[in-house]
This record gives sequence, C-alpha cells and structure tokens, in this order.
Amino acid sequence: MLVYSSDKIRFLDDVRGNVISDRIIQALQRSGHGSVSDSERRSFEQSLQYMKNVLEVDTIPGDAGIALEYKIPQTSKRVDMIVSGLDESRRETCVIVELKQWEKAEITAKDAIVRTFLGGAHRETTHPSYQAWSYASLLKDFNQTVQEDGIRLEPCAYLHNCVDGSGILDDHYQAHIDRAPIFLRKDMVRLQQFIQRHVRHGDKNRVLYRIEKGRIRPSRDLATSLARLIKGKSDFLMIDDQKLVYEAALEVSEFSQQGEKQVLIVEGGPGTGKSVVAINLLVELTNRYKTVHYVTPNRAPRQVYEGRLTGTLTKSRFSNMFKGSGSYDGSEDGELDVLVVDEAHRLVERGQYQKSGVNQTRDIIRAAKTVVFFVDEAQQVTWKDAGSRGEIEHWAKQLGATIHHADLKSQFRCNGSDGYLSWLDRVLGVHDTAQDDLAGIDYDLAVVDSPSELRERIALLNRSGHKARLVAGYCWDWKSKKDPDAWDITFPEDGFAMQWNLSNDEGRYIEKAESIDQIGCIHTVQGLEMDYVGVIIGPDLVVRDRCVVTQPEMRARTDKSLHGYIKHRNEAPKSADARADAIIKNTYRVLLSRGLKGCFIYCADGETQEYFRQQITVALNKASDKVLDSGVSPSVVGGPDEALGSDENIDGPRVVSAEDVSESDNAVPLLDLEAAAGGFAEGFAEKQTLEDVEKWIALPDFYQARPGLFAVRVVGDSMNRRIPNGSLGLFEAKPGGSRNGQVVLAYHRDIQDPDNTGGLTVKVYRSEKVADSEGEWKHSRIVLACDTLESGYEDIVLDNAQAGELQVLGVFKGIVA
Repeated sequence: MLVYSSDKIRFLDDVRGNVISDRIIQALQRSGHGSVSDSERRSFEQSLQYMKNVLEVDTIPGDAGIALEYKIPQTSKRVDMIVSGLDESRRETCVIVELKQWEKAEITAKDAIVRTFLGGAHRETTHPSYQAWSYASLLKDFNQTVQEDGIRLEPCAYLHNCVDGSGILDDHYQAHIDRAPIFLRKDMVRLQQFIQRHVRHGDKNRVLYRIEKGRIRPSRDLATSLARLIKGKSDFLMIDDQKLVYEAALEVSEFSQQGEKQVLIVEGGPGTGKSVVAINLLVELTNRYKTVHYVTPNRAPRQVYEGRLTGTLTKSRFSNMFKGSGSYDGSEDGELDVLVVDEAHRLVERGQYQKSGVNQTRDIIRAAKTVVFFVDEAQQVTWKDAGSRGEIEHWAKQLGATIHHADLKSQFRCNGSDGYLSWLDRVLGVHDTAQDDLAGIDYDLAVVDSPSELRERIALLNRSGHKARLVAGYCWDWKSKKDPDAWDITFPEDGFAMQWNLSNDEGRYIEKAESIDQIGCIHTVQGLEMDYVGVIIGPDLVVRDRCVVTQPEMRARTDKSLHGYIKHRNEAPKSADARADAIIKNTYRVLLSRGLKGCFIYCADGETQEYFRQQITVALNKASDKVLDSGVSPSVVGGPDEALGSDENIDGPRVVSAEDVSESDNAVPLLDLEAAAGGFAEGFAEKQTLEDVEKWIALPDFYQARPGLFAVRVVGDSMNRRIPNGSLGLFEAKPGGSRNGQVVLAYHRDIQDPDNTGGLTVKVYRSEKVADSEGEWKHSRIVLACDTLESGYEDIVLDNAQAGELQVLGVFKGIVA
C-alpha cells in the first residue's frame, strides 16, 4: 500500500513547504492507521529534510518516482522511502532507503544484530543493512509485478545523524553491508551517487504505480521452502523480531556448552513466524554439528513437511529430525544438544499415548541441554493441552535450568493485521479488547448466506489459483471413517453434504488437490495456513442475546478434544465449564485466523449467523467513518492520475461499457436504478432485462463473473446490518433452490417499502407453506424482513394470494464495493 506517492519535484516542494508530515499523517489516517505521536511527526520531518538535501542534485531526474511509508503486502512492515526510475540500460529500478535517526550503534556478537538507543533505553535490534535487504527480499516474494517484470530492487540505509560508524560498519556486518550499503552523516554525496547510478532516468511514477496495482502473490509457506532450507539455502526469510529471537536462541544454545541447562520460552500469536524461526534454527544448529530435533505435538505439520521432503531426505533421516512430543520419556538427561519445540501449548501432561513418562514438558527439558519452546496459550484447543509459560517455568526450575524469554510480534497472517486478531478476540469473547472496527485492514471478511454458497466461493477461489479450503468446528460425527459412502457434515435444507478429511493424510489435505471436496477441522489445520479459509461455525458456539455461549455437549461424539470434561464437571463444575469455554473459543479463533488474505463464515445457528454479520457490518461501517472523518480524498496522495485510464475509477470498481466488455474483465451488468434497500423504480420487473444493460462493473478477484449475476446500488438503512447504505450489491437472477432466510431482491405491485413506498425491495425472505387438496405446496405467508440497526422500520408481510404474486428477481451474493 502506497501511503505517499509523487515525483521528486513535488516531494521537494512538499518538504520545503513544511507540509510533508501532514501529507503522510493524513494518508495514514485515511487508510485506517490512525494518527502518529509528536515524536514520530518530528522523525518524518527531520529524516525527510535530509533526503530532500540528497535528492536536490540535478543528476537525479525530477520525474523520478518517490514513495514513502510503503506497506509491504502480507506484513505489518513499512519501507521508509522508495526512489524509482530507469537505470543506464533503461531497466526499471527501485532504490529502497531505510532511514534511521541513530547517532551511533554498538557491535554485538550476534549476526545482523546491533545495540542502540531506542525507546528510552539501549536495546538490541536488527542492523539497518539487514533490515533494508530483508524488506527488498519480502517485496520480491510478495509482489508479482516485481517478479514477472524484472524490476530491480537496490536496498540501502541512511543514518543521517550518525558520525561514529565504528560499530555499525564493523567487519562483523560486512556480508549484510555488501547486500545493502550503509551511508552515514558525512556520506551524503556517496548516497547521491548510489541513487544516480540506479536511477538515471525518471519514470513519471509509473513503476511505483504498477507495483501498487500488482497482484499479490501468495507467500511461500514454510513447508515449500523446507527442502531448500535443509540443503542449507536459507530462503525462508526472517525479519526484525524473528531475527532477534533466532539469534537469541543460537546464543542460548552456546550457553549450555558451559554445563548449565538452558530454556528459552518464545511467545507469539498466529502468524508471528514461530515455525519460521523454529525451522531456521533446526537447519542452522544442524549445520553447527549439534544434535537437534524439531518437535511438535501436532502431527499435521510434520506430515506436510515429510511430504515436501520426499526425495530430499530419506524417511529414516526425516524421522530422526522431526519428532512427536511424546518421544522423550525414556531419554537420558542432556543426551541431545537442542530441542526446538513448536506448538508447545499443545504439550500434554503425560507422555506418548498417556501411558508413560512423568510429564511431557519435564521429559523434553530433561532430554536436552537447551530447549526452545514456542508458545501461544490462546491456541490450546483440547482438554489435555497443558503447555503454558507457567508449566514450562515450573519444570525448568525443578531441573535447574536457566530460563530466558522472548516475544514475536511481527504479523504475517490475516494480511499482516494484529487488528483483525484483536477484533476476533472481542467478537468471540476470548478477551474484552477495544478493537471494534476493521479500519485499515485489507482483508476479505464476510458472512455468507448458506453452506453451499460458502463451498462455492471457496472452490472458485481455489480454481483461480489461490490456496483455499473449507474447515468446520468438530460438531458432526465422523461417520465416513467406517463408511466411506457416508456424509459427515450435512445441511439437508440446503442440499449440502460433505465428508471430513480426517481419513487421509490429516495435514496434507491442504496440499492435495482433491481435498477441496473435503472439510478440515482443528486437528488438520493448526500450525498451517492458506490464502482463503471458509469456516463453518457449528452449534458448539452460539450467540444468545448478543452473548457468546459455548455448548460442549454439541461437540461430536467422535471428537476427543473435550475428553475429561464431564468427569471434571462432576467434581468442579465452574472450573470445568470455564476451561471448556476457553477451548471452544480458542478453536474458532484458530480456524478463523488460518487465512492470509480472507475468511468467509457460515454459522449453523441463525442467531449466531446474524451476530457475526452484524459485527462485521458495524466494524466495516466504523472503518468507513474513520476514512470520512479524516477529511482526506480517498485517492492516492500524489498518484499519477493519467495512468488510471478512461475506464478506471479510483473510488470504486472499474466500469466497462457493454460493447467493450470481455471475459477477461470479470464483469457483470450494472443495473442503472435509483435504488433503496426497499425501493426501486416501479415496473422494473417488466421493463428491465440483463441483456439491455449498457454498463458493466468489474468484480473483485474473489468473485467470478457468470451468467445471471448482476450488480445494483442499494441505498437506505432498512438492511444496514448486512448491506450498508450506498453499497454496490451483487445478486444472482432467479436462482433455484430454497430462498428461506436469504436476502433477496423482490418485486410486488402492492407493497410499500419502508424507505420510499416502491414495489421493488431488498429484504430477508421468510416463507410459510401449506399443502392444498391435491397435495401441492403453496405459499400461505411471506415475510420480507428488515435487518437494520435503525428504529422505525417494519417488515413487509404478504398473506395468501398476495404471497403468490411476489416475484423474487435475485438473491444477494455479497457486497462488491
């Protein structure tokens, strides 16, 4: 995401006019990132004054592109500055500049780690050259335009306040400086020459614009890179705090060589890179000739890794490196150098099969000289899960180990958004967070009207090249385990029937093409990720009177996650219920956070469905309000308007004329109506057909255009829980099947819509049927229900003959914009 984009001349004018910080802050507010502190504002102003001095030289072209605070896709990281243009050979190039206010930095013994004054104290942090290089590498990995068009990325760092470079330029960091040169206060001319060498000609901001509009390619997941990692090619990149934790773990492993047992506890939420660091540690420690195992209680990730390593590692060698958590009950004290324990929150009290060992945590600590535990207690999802910071500390002290702590915060899941996870915690009742909006979160999130629609949308995304899968709460018995022809998850009223994937390969179902026809559960996806996830919330989690209620008794009989709950409840009902409540909520928190790019939800319970729909609608409305309240135009600051083209509209989807539309446009007819959620021009049903529509609207990537789909602007508040006022809604014309409970576009000559008395309306459709004397079913009553946060609206009720005259013109499929 480009926060600020212009050419060099306009950038210099903004700095000279002392408005550059205002431009950046306004853009951050517009994009939902909020304001900044006074110190951050001063930092913008000071650093960019120095960059103004660098760029004022005439040999850097005036039409070179300038971007500030570019957010790297799929992460929460931002690049300070990018200068774009063409080099001497006319190759497109971007110079990435990492800006630092540091006056000096001290050398450490760790790779790519320095110590400097940050946040009121001297702290360890990544070397600026490593940081600039890692950001360039991430951009190459995530942006398809950079990859396919061969755009060169040249990283560097500028420490404009630093005079003493003895620490930052030490030979210890030379390999990183070679990849991304570093410039100090006295090096302004050298920095000018570096930029001049790579940006000889301007590009009128076109390179940055194309990068901004480039398709975001799915990140390379851990399993894909594992084989290359094992061969010593560390291409699964660590950044910032991941690198800090990695180096800290390597340092701790050396302490144990002096004879004292060491334990490092690393805490981090979903997508913070726990597994990335764990696998890199496995590779590096193995290269250092240490005896090291990667340990995980969850079998699914190990199965994925084993499948990926076919042809790279023999099965016996794989088994010697990747272990289950119950493998150490018979180990000698300190017989291994290092154990790297991923998903440590899933450790159980007893050893393998619960029949041996004293305690898994204790057995693991005893077995190695150094143990690195990666923990997220909010991902404990079974009754037996006992791994926690407190449990690890207890056994570490018992065994005389020195305890160290570290945190991972960089967010790679859910499009780099900690805000989405905080919002999930509040909506699920896990924690009472203040996150009640989704401002600035570029993440596809929606409640769909039926399980069939959920299946269709996920299948479509998967066919479009995204990794997308369906998952569900374990509330349906595993019938297909014994009967391959039996259906497990069924919704008969919707014609929906699917099987669990548990009978084959567990975690590998994400990798297998045919698994798109199966549903995963918590046991197959924990520790793994995909681009898009479709989640069916079962009856074990419902909402009653706006309160999230868990129902352990609704879990499937074949699920062992709550085994022990009934016995515990007989002894201590209050604590048993609290623990079961946490397990069920944690389960859905994990399922709802598996998607890198988006999550779509269907709830088996109607009231729960409406609760999630309302929560999403309100959160998105508040996000929109924040953008409007900022008072800033939604266009990109300083963006190249001429690059948009005649059919582009920066404020919404692209409009295409009927005569120019092609299959590649992924477009549907746009009905030109004065619409209200409950009011259109009377007579539309007779006058309008999809074939004579002049304008078509291009759909977002997660929708696929097909015959029968059309878009219409819905204005009004009678449906604002689902369809905010002014939304562009997508409908399917006259679909078959039951419409009960779905949002429809309907016409009746006699109805009076709550908004403007029109005969065409958008409402929730509910019907009652009776059989006549010949056994045929007919409508006895139809209710067109409002779904609004506003007072004063009443449902439209049609009885008997009136009900039979209602025409349903389309079923609501989602919001386009």
